[in-house]
Amino acid sequence: MLVKRVLEGIGISPARYNLQWASAAEAPRFVKLITEFTKKIRDLGPLGHAEGIKPDELQDRINKAVALVNSQKLRMTFGTTTKALRKDKDYSDAHLVEVIDAKLGKTITAGL
Repeated sequence: MLVKRVLEGIGISPARYNLQWASAAEAPRFVKLITEFTKKIRDLGPLGHAEGIKPDELQDRINKAVALVNSQKLRMTFGTTTKALRKDKDYSDAHLVEVIDAKLGKTITAGL
């Protein structure tokens, strides 16, 4: 959820990121996940194309995102956020989005 929030913050489609679990015993599932994701990325086209961002502007936005994720402030805030999530023991997508927006939203917005 954090990665998607940062991508949204720099104007990149969060559909370009997908994290799924597949064990070594799930080869057919792995192939399906990779095939679907590859198709999605092909449909979106080159990075920045679907978003209407020119290459120079795209590089500037990526540099801001890299600086943000390397910042001590974001890492510390993320650490306290994960502690709160562990305490809640609710890992549903809706709860993750709510907590990340509440605890990290301002830091992400200020960093970008």
